[in-house]
This record gives sequence, C-alpha cells and structure tokens, in this order.
Amino acid sequence: QLVESGGGLVQSGGSLRLSCVASGLPFNTYAAMWYRQAPGKERELVAAIDSVGFRTNYADFVKGRFTISRDNVKKTVSLQMNSLKPEDTAVYYCHSKRGPAEYWGQGTQVTVSS
Repeated sequence: QLVESGGGLVQSGGSLRLSCVASGLPFNTYAAMWYRQAPGKERELVAAIDSVGFRTNYADFVKGRFTISRDNVKKTVSLQMNSLKPEDTAVYYCHSKRGPAEYWGQGTQVTVSS
C-alpha cells in the first residue's frame, strides 16, 4: 500500500513537501508518480520518476517549481512543491506501477490560498 503525508494549507508563493511511503511491494522495481485532482476536474499526472530515480518527467504546469525524488532504502517518493499557486489546489495522489500491477494512495489535500 501507499500512504501519503505532507498536505495542508499554504499561501500563494509558499512551499510544501509531500511524502509517500510504500509497503508490501518491491518498491525499487516500480516507477512512481504523483497525480492530482481538483474539484470538478479529471485526475492529471504531475510528475513521474523511474524505479531507480534516474529519469523524471513533469507536467508543463509544474516544471521549474516541483521536484520529484525517491529513496528506495526508505521506500519513499517525495514531491517538493515551491512557488505554489492557487490553481495547484487539489488532492494529490501517490501512484506506483510496474506493468499491470499498480497501487494508489488515499490522497492528501493541498490548498493554496491567494
């Protein structure tokens, strides 16, 4: 399973760091991603990192502001979010995938006030 933490309320321009800890899976063989879903909108990919942490990808709307990283010893994946904007307000979900096997976290709320 995946368990997220680190969400909360922050002012525009502020920072938050989300963390996701994995258990019950060989995490170092799974790619990891962060998705988000705002009210009334579809879930969208925010950032992705491969199983060993060599390659990362970001959605255009977070490039230069968010950084994804992982620690396979601690079985965690993190999302450092800087220069937050009100439009970043959403529930953020941790996702891990290897072939047809995939896991989702329960989500953590991020609210950015203007």
